[in-house]
Amino acid sequence: MKKIFICMLILLLSGCVSAEEPKSPPPVEEPSPPAEPEEPEDSSLFHEYNEQAARLLREMTTEEKIGQIFLVRYPEADKLDLYLSMKPGGFIMFGRDFADKSKTEVIDNINYCQTTSTVPMVIAVDEEGGTVVRVSSNPLLSDERFKSPQELYEYGGYEEIERDTVKKSELLSELGINLNLSPVADVSVDETDFIYERSFGKDAEKTATYVRTVVEAAKKQGVSSSLKHFPGYGNNVDTHTGSATDTRPFEQFVSSDFIPFKAGIESGAESVLISHNIVEAIDPGLPASLSKNVVGILRYDMEFTGIVMTDDLSMGAISELRAELSPEVTAVTAGNDMLIVTDFESSFQTLLNAVNSGEILMDRIDESVLRILKWKYYMKLFR
Repeated sequence: MKKIFICMLILLLSGCVSAEEPKSPPPVEEPSPPAEPEEPEDSSLFHEYNEQAARLLREMTTEEKIGQIFLVRYPEADKLDLYLSMKPGGFIMFGRDFADKSKTEVIDNINYCQTTSTVPMVIAVDEEGGTVVRVSSNPLLSDERFKSPQELYEYGGYEEIERDTVKKSELLSELGINLNLSPVADVSVDETDFIYERSFGKDAEKTATYVRTVVEAAKKQGVSSSLKHFPGYGNNVDTHTGSATDTRPFEQFVSSDFIPFKAGIESGAESVLISHNIVEAIDPGLPASLSKNVVGILRYDMEFTGIVMTDDLSMGAISELRAELSPEVTAVTAGNDMLIVTDFESSFQTLLNAVNSGEILMDRIDESVLRILKWKYYMKLFR
């Protein structure tokens, strides 16, 4: 035993056996650099065409940009070349522009406009069906007048509405029309309402399904849609002839009128047309078409990233308006992208003067023109 102890002592003293050394602390890891913040994904309606549109926008003059803001009533023959030289964003065609014309004549007229324009044009029409049929009222263009939404639904439900929209869109596309100012998204169930005949005539949810059906079917045929008449026409009188004031509470718009518009936006509707009604619950001082508050609901509450446009500024509800600023200036300042007008010369000059004087900033014009150009790329109008 004594020998074993002596041997162990010798080994310890000689360093052959040592006490356990303390462990080294784990290496300190260098902190990772902070992650680059991810840019929010652009989910706007025409986002794929940002680059092309921005490039074209940089090449445009002030006058060319101003022209793009306007969707102009197709002029009489003696003014056509003048209007085309002012480079409007587009033309809206009415019954007189189709009356007694063959398909070939209509196609040739539209092709002339497109080939004369350095920036392709939006060619729009109101082909709602029923009482508003600009194209199909001419038997040379269509074998029958398109039926109203209510008639279609009674005949064959939503399937018939889809079939009708496809047929209608095919005809418009064949003629060279790329925007149908339809569907009417207004909720109306009272037969005495001015808008009733043009509406779907059902409650908000059924109207929303109708709107969704039309937008999706038209989109598949390459024809853009316009939801109208935001924020909902209600039981108001005809604003073609004078002003109309909507006194309904805001809650009714939220629980009913907004629902079909929201459905259309979610289905990819490319544009929304704003009415001239004065909606007291949103803006008691201005028609909806000239109101920042109304456009703000579209842009921020409903997250609409497409084209916001006014109803025709020549209508009675606007022409009789007494305001400090012109309707054109007020509409653009409010955030509208396109203005529907009849007197293009006057409206163009009014807006150009406002930009040149600094009353409207070029940034505000650029914002809308960029969106319009992206829309035109999206519609495959550039060749």
